[in-house]
Amino acid sequence: MRKTLFLSAAVLVAAIPSVAGAGTPDASVRAKLEASNVPFEVDSDGDYKVVVNYKSEGRTQLVYVRSAVETWGKSRVREVWSYAYEGEFNALIGNRLLEASYKLKLGSWVKQNDRALMVVKLDAGADAEELQNAISFAAEVADEMEKELTDGKDAF
Repeated sequence: MRKTLFLSAAVLVAAIPSVAGAGTPDASVRAKLEASNVPFEVDSDGDYKVVVNYKSEGRTQLVYVRSAVETWGKSRVREVWSYAYEGEFNALIGNRLLEASYKLKLGSWVKQNDRALMVVKLDAGADAEELQNAISFAAEVADEMEKELTDGKDAF
């Protein structure tokens, strides 16, 4: 019985994702953004803020590249976030985001307090081009959802 209990505890500990480096800007992200000539700022959490500018539409979309890397077993994952909605989170909003998540090929919609955000999770070792693609994808999808849910407002 003791052996089973130990194995169960080991499995439980292995199932809890860990986060490394929160608060410290990841130099590898900086290098990848600079290699792609992507302008950015670093926020107080050490995450990278990128503003995607849709000049032809007069819109912008804010994207965060998290410095923190989460692990699951041998997998190392970095998140790219972009907000699309802030306000009452009713069933209509939740269901719309679930429907949209189903159709996505990359990323998914998540709820953070009263906000909806697009989260793309990619390998922490992704190269500059893959990171740029994740940023572009998150921005485009979030901006389209923002337009839909806010009657065209551009808050993010």
